Amino acid sequence: MPGYLTTHVLDTALGKPAEGVGITLWRLEGGERVKLAGTVTNADGRTDAPILPEVEFAPGQYELVFAAGDYLRATGQAGEEPLFLDEIPIRFGMSAADHYHVPLLLSPFAFSTYRGS
Repeated sequence: MPGYLTTHVLDTALGKPAEGVGITLWRLEGGERVKLAGTVTNADGRTDAPILPEVEFAPGQYELVFAAGDYLRATGQAGEEPLFLDEIPIRFGMSAADHYHVPLLLSPFAFSTYRGS
């Protein structure tokens, strides 16, 4: 099976997909972060294509950074500045050529993630 990475964002406070969340993908290499991709979630809270496609897959350490604060401001959920949640980084490893799915479940005061399918 070829390796690739997908993600999506669900707004658990509003009970719907989170449209318009900016996402940046980084590869961690020897203490440095190398930017691989940047995208925005669609109406289904997903990216239009894998954020790391098969042709670019390599085992290693990665980081997804979700621009949650911008989304919360745009949807009127932000509250007072500074926000409790603004940018949310999720670091994870991909060790084998497989489908990795790293979703974000988001509300103004909490988030969670898991390895999805």
